[in-house]
Amino acid sequence: MLEVLGARQQELLKLLLRKKSGMTIERLSGKLEITRTAVRQHLVSLENSGLVALGASRPSGGRPEQLYVLSDAGRELFPRQYSWFAELVIESIKQESGAEKLRERLKAMGERIAEKFRRQHPAQPDPKQRVHELSEIMEELGYDTRPSETEGDPLVIEADNCIFHNLAMKDPDICQFDLALLSNFTGAKVDHQECMARGGNVCRFKFTPPD
Repeated sequence: MLEVLGARQQELLKLLLRKKSGMTIERLSGKLEITRTAVRQHLVSLENSGLVALGASRPSGGRPEQLYVLSDAGRELFPRQYSWFAELVIESIKQESGAEKLRERLKAMGERIAEKFRRQHPAQPDPKQRVHELSEIMEELGYDTRPSETEGDPLVIEADNCIFHNLAMKDPDICQFDLALLSNFTGAKVDHQECMARGGNVCRFKFTPPD
Protein backbone atom coordinates (compact mmCIF):
# COMPACT_ATOMS: atom_id res chain seq x y z
CA MET A 1 0.00 0.00 0.00
CA LEU A 2 1.06 3.57 -0.67
CA GLU A 3 0.94 4.40 3.05
CA VAL A 4 4.00 2.25 3.84
CA LEU A 5 6.23 4.65 1.89
CA GLY A 6 7.65 7.88 3.22
CA ALA A 7 5.85 11.16 2.56
CA ARG A 8 8.38 12.30 -0.07
CA GLN A 9 8.22 9.05 -1.98
CA GLN A 10 4.42 9.17 -1.93
CA GLU A 11 4.52 12.72 -3.35
CA LEU A 12 7.01 11.61 -6.02
CA LEU A 13 4.81 8.70 -7.11
CA LYS A 14 1.74 10.96 -7.21
CA LEU A 15 3.61 13.36 -9.50
CA LEU A 16 4.51 10.51 -11.85
CA LEU A 17 0.92 9.26 -11.73
CA ARG A 18 -0.29 12.63 -13.03
CA LYS A 19 2.50 12.97 -15.61
CA LYS A 20 2.14 9.77 -17.64
CA SER A 21 4.94 10.67 -20.09
CA GLY A 22 7.42 10.87 -17.22
CA MET A 23 9.45 13.52 -15.41
CA THR A 24 13.11 14.38 -15.15
CA ILE A 25 15.11 14.60 -11.94
CA GLU A 26 15.29 18.37 -12.44
CA ARG A 27 11.52 18.65 -12.74
CA LEU A 28 10.88 16.39 -9.77
CA SER A 29 13.37 18.38 -7.71
CA GLY A 30 11.49 21.60 -8.46
CA LYS A 31 8.06 20.13 -7.73
CA LEU A 32 9.13 18.43 -4.50
CA GLU A 33 11.34 21.34 -3.43
CA ILE A 34 14.24 19.04 -2.55
CA THR A 35 17.72 18.64 -4.02
CA ARG A 36 18.41 16.61 -7.15
CA THR A 37 20.61 14.32 -5.03
CA ALA A 38 17.67 13.59 -2.74
CA VAL A 39 15.45 12.91 -5.76
CA ARG A 40 18.04 10.48 -7.16
CA GLN A 41 18.15 8.62 -3.85
CA HIS A 42 14.38 8.28 -3.79
CA LEU A 43 14.31 7.15 -7.42
CA VAL A 44 16.97 4.49 -6.81
CA SER A 45 14.96 3.13 -3.88
CA LEU A 46 11.70 3.16 -5.85
CA GLU A 47 13.37 1.58 -8.89
CA ASN A 48 14.77 -1.21 -6.72
CA SER A 49 11.25 -1.80 -5.40
CA GLY A 50 9.91 -1.99 -8.95
CA LEU A 51 7.63 1.03 -8.49
CA VAL A 52 9.44 3.38 -10.88
CA ALA A 53 11.01 2.63 -14.25
CA LEU A 54 13.19 4.44 -16.75
CA GLY A 55 11.21 6.17 -19.46
CA ALA A 56 12.37 7.75 -22.69
CA SER A 57 15.31 10.11 -23.03
CA ARG A 58 14.39 13.61 -24.12
CA PRO A 59 16.61 16.03 -26.11
CA SER A 60 17.49 19.13 -24.12
CA GLY A 61 19.93 21.03 -26.31
CA GLY A 62 22.83 19.32 -24.60
CA ARG A 63 22.95 15.99 -22.86
CA PRO A 64 19.60 14.13 -23.24
CA GLU A 65 17.41 14.22 -20.13
CA GLN A 66 16.26 10.93 -18.66
CA LEU A 67 12.56 10.62 -17.88
CA TYR A 68 11.25 8.49 -15.04
CA VAL A 69 7.79 6.91 -15.19
CA LEU A 70 5.49 5.04 -12.85
CA SER A 71 5.64 1.26 -13.37
CA ASP A 72 2.59 -1.01 -13.47
CA ALA A 73 3.39 -2.06 -9.89
CA GLY A 74 3.57 1.59 -8.89
CA ARG A 75 0.15 2.30 -10.38
CA GLU A 76 -1.32 -0.61 -8.44
CA LEU A 77 -0.37 1.11 -5.17
CA PHE A 78 -3.07 3.69 -5.75
CA PRO A 79 -6.58 2.76 -4.60
CA ARG A 80 -8.88 1.20 -7.18
CA GLN A 81 -12.30 0.49 -5.77
CA TYR A 82 -13.32 -2.62 -7.71
CA SER A 83 -15.38 -4.10 -4.89
CA TRP A 84 -18.40 -1.81 -5.34
CA PHE A 85 -18.65 -2.81 -9.00
CA ALA A 86 -18.26 -6.52 -8.20
CA GLU A 87 -20.93 -6.15 -5.53
CA LEU A 88 -23.24 -4.49 -8.06
CA VAL A 89 -22.74 -7.32 -10.58
CA ILE A 90 -23.34 -10.01 -7.94
CA GLU A 91 -26.49 -8.30 -6.68
CA SER A 92 -27.77 -7.82 -10.23
CA ILE A 93 -27.33 -11.52 -11.07
CA LYS A 94 -29.03 -12.53 -7.84
CA GLN A 95 -32.01 -10.25 -8.42
CA GLU A 96 -32.47 -11.29 -12.04
CA SER A 97 -31.77 -15.03 -11.76
CA GLY A 98 -32.08 -15.94 -8.08
CA ALA A 99 -29.66 -17.20 -5.45
CA GLU A 100 -29.39 -20.70 -6.92
CA LYS A 101 -28.43 -19.41 -10.37
CA LEU A 102 -25.85 -17.13 -8.76
CA ARG A 103 -24.26 -20.11 -7.00
CA GLU A 104 -24.23 -22.02 -10.29
CA ARG A 105 -22.52 -19.15 -12.08
CA LEU A 106 -19.91 -18.74 -9.36
CA LYS A 107 -19.21 -22.46 -9.44
CA ALA A 108 -18.87 -22.41 -13.24
CA MET A 109 -16.48 -19.46 -13.02
CA GLY A 110 -14.34 -21.31 -10.47
CA GLU A 111 -14.25 -24.36 -12.73
CA ARG A 112 -13.13 -22.27 -15.72
CA ILE A 113 -10.33 -20.64 -13.74
CA ALA A 114 -9.24 -24.04 -12.43
CA GLU A 115 -9.05 -25.31 -16.02
CA LYS A 116 -6.91 -22.32 -16.95
CA PHE A 117 -4.50 -23.01 -14.09
CA ARG A 118 -4.38 -26.72 -14.97
CA ARG A 119 -3.24 -25.83 -18.48
CA GLN A 120 -0.49 -23.66 -17.01
CA HIS A 121 0.65 -26.22 -14.43
CA PRO A 122 1.21 -29.85 -15.48
CA ALA A 123 -0.69 -32.30 -13.30
CA GLN A 124 1.19 -33.67 -10.30
CA PRO A 125 0.61 -37.42 -9.72
CA ASP A 126 0.81 -36.96 -5.94
CA PRO A 127 -2.38 -35.27 -4.58
CA LYS A 128 -0.34 -33.64 -1.83
CA GLN A 129 2.01 -32.08 -4.36
CA ARG A 130 -1.03 -30.82 -6.27
CA VAL A 131 -2.43 -29.15 -3.15
CA HIS A 132 0.94 -27.58 -2.36
CA GLU A 133 1.03 -26.24 -5.92
CA LEU A 134 -2.46 -24.83 -5.45
CA SER A 135 -1.33 -23.10 -2.25
CA GLU A 136 1.44 -21.36 -4.22
CA ILE A 137 -1.05 -20.23 -6.88
CA MET A 138 -3.41 -18.89 -4.21
CA GLU A 139 -0.49 -17.04 -2.62
CA GLU A 140 0.23 -15.32 -5.94
CA LEU A 141 -3.44 -14.31 -6.19
CA GLY A 142 -3.24 -12.63 -2.77
CA TYR A 143 -4.83 -15.20 -0.46
CA ASP A 144 -1.77 -15.41 1.87
CA THR A 145 -1.91 -19.17 2.30
CA ARG A 146 0.04 -21.90 4.01
CA PRO A 147 -0.39 -25.66 3.59
CA SER A 148 -0.45 -27.55 6.90
CA GLU A 149 -0.53 -31.31 7.26
CA THR A 150 -1.67 -32.98 10.45
CA GLU A 151 -0.76 -36.61 10.99
CA GLY A 152 -3.63 -38.86 9.96
CA ASP A 153 -5.58 -36.06 8.27
CA PRO A 154 -5.82 -35.05 4.58
CA LEU A 155 -3.88 -32.01 3.55
CA VAL A 156 -5.19 -28.64 4.66
CA ILE A 157 -4.70 -25.14 3.24
CA GLU A 158 -5.20 -22.19 5.55
CA ALA A 159 -5.65 -18.68 4.15
CA ASP A 160 -5.13 -15.60 6.33
CA ASN A 161 -6.46 -13.29 3.64
CA CYS A 162 -9.50 -13.76 1.41
CA ILE A 163 -9.44 -11.68 -1.76
CA PHE A 164 -13.25 -11.62 -1.76
CA HIS A 165 -13.65 -10.91 1.96
CA ASN A 166 -15.88 -7.82 1.69
CA LEU A 167 -18.14 -9.50 -0.86
CA ALA A 168 -18.28 -12.74 1.13
CA MET A 169 -19.23 -10.84 4.29
CA LYS A 170 -22.33 -9.59 2.47
CA ASP A 171 -23.04 -12.79 0.53
CA PRO A 172 -21.32 -16.03 1.65
CA ASP A 173 -22.33 -17.67 -1.64
CA ILE A 174 -19.20 -16.00 -3.06
CA CYS A 175 -17.26 -18.86 -1.47
CA GLN A 176 -18.72 -21.17 -4.14
CA PHE A 177 -16.14 -19.72 -6.52
CA ASP A 178 -13.26 -20.67 -4.22
CA LEU A 179 -14.61 -24.15 -3.56
CA ALA A 180 -15.09 -24.89 -7.27
CA LEU A 181 -11.60 -23.59 -8.09
CA LEU A 182 -9.92 -25.60 -5.34
CA SER A 183 -11.81 -28.81 -6.00
CA ASN A 184 -11.43 -28.77 -9.79
CA PHE A 185 -7.75 -27.89 -9.71
CA THR A 186 -6.84 -30.67 -7.28
CA GLY A 187 -9.46 -33.26 -8.21
CA ALA A 188 -10.16 -33.62 -4.50
CA LYS A 189 -13.20 -33.14 -2.31
CA VAL A 190 -12.93 -29.85 -0.41
CA ASP A 191 -14.38 -29.30 3.04
CA HIS A 192 -14.58 -25.60 3.95
CA GLN A 193 -13.90 -26.11 7.66
CA GLU A 194 -13.55 -22.48 8.71
CA CYS A 195 -14.42 -19.21 6.99
CA MET A 196 -13.49 -15.66 7.94
CA ALA A 197 -16.73 -14.37 6.42
CA ARG A 198 -18.56 -16.50 9.00
CA GLY A 199 -16.48 -15.34 11.95
CA GLY A 200 -13.49 -17.69 11.64
CA ASN A 201 -9.89 -16.68 12.24
CA VAL A 202 -8.79 -18.16 8.90
CA CYS A 203 -10.28 -19.77 5.83
CA ARG A 204 -9.43 -23.47 6.19
CA PHE A 205 -9.86 -25.92 3.33
CA LYS A 206 -9.47 -29.67 3.96
CA PHE A 207 -8.73 -31.82 0.90
CA THR A 208 -9.74 -35.45 0.57
CA PRO A 209 -8.31 -37.03 -2.59
CA PRO A 210 -10.52 -39.57 -4.41
CA ASP A 211 -9.96 -43.23 -3.60
